[in-house]
Amino acid sequence: MGSANTRRGHWQRREPESLAARSTADLERIAGELEGAVALEVDLSNPGAGADLAARAVAALGGVDILVNNAGVSEQPGNEAGVMQVNYISPLETTNALIAQMAERGHGSIIHISSIAGQSGIAESPTYSASKAAIDSLTRTQATAFGGQGVRVNAVAPGLIITDMWEAGRKVPGLADGLERHIALGRWGVPEEIASVVAFLAGDDARYVTGQTIVVDGGFEGSHSFAVYM
Repeated sequence: MGSANTRRGHWQRREPESLAARSTADLERIAGELEGAVALEVDLSNPGAGADLAARAVAALGGVDILVNNAGVSEQPGNEAGVMQVNYISPLETTNALIAQMAERGHGSIIHISSIAGQSGIAESPTYSASKAAIDSLTRTQATAFGGQGVRVNAVAPGLIITDMWEAGRKVPGLADGLERHIALGRWGVPEEIASVVAFLAGDDARYVTGQTIVVDGGFEGSHSFAVYM
């Protein structure tokens, strides 16, 4: 889990990037693969951490043109406030802290990572689903509020993607295969297939796209309960 804050020029020239996450080992590994990348350790479950991260990124890079709010946690019964803090409050904090310097330059791209859970709801994950529905609403609201300042705001809603968040679920007998049968493309997705859509929204090819939540789910038939797939 992490939040990536990248800075690139308006015309897609290569500029320094800032990567942020809780795991310093992963940060340092990825930063080593990217020329000029800056690694910033952060735990976005702490209130105010999003605003602090944004300030540190601006200080390190001199400005942020592209913000990808990628931090996320799954359902945590008994810790509903913690789920909302990471999945909704922290993206709101980072955006609010960075929008003024984007608007001052007259351009910027903000990309929130949502989920298909925000589109249909999942019985087993009510708070997670609500947090992602809130992100979709925030995307539309911020696009309207900041479009006149040259800042675009979009979201990407992944479907069933092979990530650490699904590691335990994919081990439940019959669940992974049962879900796969309801994906039009016949397979689970991989992170790179989400990253490519994020890259599109970040770049000038998407310069007339804002306020959108793009679903990337391979044609998954949504349901109100994963239990029906087992």
